Amino acid sequence: MDVRKIKTGPGLEFDCSVAGLPDNSLVLLLHGFGVSRHFWDRQVPALAGAGYYALAPNQRGYSPGARPDPRDLDAYRIDRLVDDALDIVAAAGHGGSRFHLVGHDWGGSLSWIIAARHPERLHTLTMLSRPHPASFLRALAMPDGEQKRRSGHHTAFLEPDAVPKLLANDCEWLRSRHIRQGMPKAATDAHMSVLGNKPALEAALAWYRSSGPRQPLGPIKVPTLYLWGDADDTVGRVAAEGTGEFVDAPYQFEVLPGVGHYAADQVPDRVTELLLAHIGRHTG
Repeated sequence: MDVRKIKTGPGLEFDCSVAGLPDNSLVLLLHGFGVSRHFWDRQVPALAGAGYYALAPNQRGYSPGARPDPRDLDAYRIDRLVDDALDIVAAAGHGGSRFHLVGHDWGGSLSWIIAARHPERLHTLTMLSRPHPASFLRALAMPDGEQKRRSGHHTAFLEPDAVPKLLANDCEWLRSRHIRQGMPKAATDAHMSVLGNKPALEAALAWYRSSGPRQPLGPIKVPTLYLWGDADDTVGRVAAEGTGEFVDAPYQFEVLPGVGHYAADQVPDRVTELLLAHIGRHTG
C-alpha cells in the first residue's frame, strides 16, 4: 500500500492510501468521523491482491492539502463532500467508468447520496454502520428516544468549545470511545496522527456544523451490502434493520455480533471477507 496525493482542484490535494493496478476496477473507500484513511488499512491491500485498484482518501479537512477554512461552512456542505469523492475518482483516471463504493459513518452518508443520485456510476455499494437516511430519520423520530440518545454527540460537536474538549488529555474522549467500541490501540494511534490536532479537528467538526436539511433519497438501485455491529453505540437495531426497506436492488444485511462502530478496525478480516464476496458477485 502506498500513499499518493491526488489533486482535484485549487487548494484540494488529498492524501490517499492506494494499492493495485490503476487500470483495474476501482474501489473507493470513504472514512467517517473519529477515524481517517487508516480505517481501511487492512482492506486496501486485500482488495489489490484480489485484482482491484483500491483508493482510500483522507477526506476534506482531514487532508492538510484539502482543508478550506472551517469557519467557511459553505466549503463543507454535503454537496461539496459528495463532489470531492467523484472528483477523486475522476482524478484517479476512472471518471468515465463504474466503480465500487464503500462508506463508513460520515463517509457512509456521502455514499448513500452518491448511490441514490448516480446509480449508473456504481457496480456496488458497501456500508458500514450508517443506515439509510430514511431509516435513520424514522428511528430518530420514534417516541422511545433510543436513536436520539445514541446521536446525542452530534449536538455536542456544535458547541464552541468542542475542539478543545476533544483535544484535552491527548484526545481522551476519542481514545476512550475507540476503546469502548473495540478498536485496537494501534489503530487509534494511526487515526490520531491525522486527526489529533486543532486544524484537523476544527475541519472535521465543520462537517457537522455545516449540515442542514437534506433532500429525501429515493430507493437505492445498486447492489448493497450493509454491515452493522450489534454493539454499535451510535446506530440502534431499528435503524439498521429498517435499511433494507429502502434498497430496491440485491441486498445483504450482515449483523456482526459483539462488534462496535468501527468494524473495519475491530474485525478487519471479517469485513474484508464480506466485502470481497459482495463486490466479486457484482463486478462488471
